[in-house]
Amino acid sequence: MAMTSVKIGKRPSVITLTDRAVAKVAALLAEEEGSEGLFLRVAVAPGGCSGYSYDMFFDSELADDDISATFGEVRVVVDAASAELIKGASLDYSDSLSEAGFHITNPNATRTCGCGSSFS
Repeated sequence: MAMTSVKIGKRPSVITLTDRAVAKVAALLAEEEGSEGLFLRVAVAPGGCSGYSYDMFFDSELADDDISATFGEVRVVVDAASAELIKGASLDYSDSLSEAGFHITNPNATRTCGCGSSFS
């Protein structure tokens, strides 16, 4: 009888966070009152100058089809519909003079706007 091997591994994250992003999100969470149970939700919504816009906020409500990943002490959750649009994306944080704030690099975006907060 022939045996077939199946590789079972961890599914790759929908979005990854850089160390700088993890540190900033952790710091922001620490400033939130009652932050126990809170996680960072990354979502995509219709709108913006390029068709879709990114949305990030702290949340405590999970849906059955949410996709979750943990980076250090930061838990990130993406809803199933948004996951299809940002699969393989990376979230970074910068605090330089020329560019401050969070920035998403999305390999699925065919076009982005100048502000970097919307894409198509």
